[in-house]
Amino acid sequence: MTQKERMEKGLVYYCNDESILSDQALCLEKQYDYNATRPLESKKREMLLKEMFAEIGEGTYIEPPLHSNWGGKNTHLGKMVYANFNLTLVDDADIYIGDYTMLGPNVVIATAGHPIDPELRAKATQYNKPVHIGKNCWLGAGVIVMPGVSIGDNTVIGAGSIVTKDIPANVVAVGNPCRVMRPVGEKDKKYFFKNEEIDWENL
Repeated sequence: MTQKERMEKGLVYYCNDESILSDQALCLEKQYDYNATRPLESKKREMLLKEMFAEIGEGTYIEPPLHSNWGGKNTHLGKMVYANFNLTLVDDADIYIGDYTMLGPNVVIATAGHPIDPELRAKATQYNKPVHIGKNCWLGAGVIVMPGVSIGDNTVIGAGSIVTKDIPANVVAVGNPCRVMRPVGEKDKKYFFKNEEIDWENL
């Protein structure tokens, strides 16, 4: 089994394998081009995103700069996904992000890990586990999502949280490690921030 095949199966592999690094470099070239675009080059950005990502839905947009191990090659984005500045995708395995999900600035989504054993880790070994983020989620600024994690639809992850385990749908979750605080409910239809009410009639 080649090192790339081991990588794709989620096994421990040598991440400095030459065939892996050469493929990765081509992806990073496109990412470089994307980050070098000017603010008014929206069409060019749209074209590059379609080339870079495994899947990208209509209306999805990522604010440069984007940092991604594989330039988005292993990332699957639904429609109308929005990512603010400095999104980091450690996309050595697949990352799935559903429709209408929003990612705040400095969000990190990581699929890669390294063995705890120091002797093995010193040999440039790695393993990867996919991440799944549902539809219509909101990950606040500075959220970190760890390898193998799933987040359910409509869930909000509070700023600065570190998500180490699966989070269900329709909840607000915060902290380090991230834990469910409460369900999304009727209160959220009335208040948008603390005790400030949503002005539905004039919205």
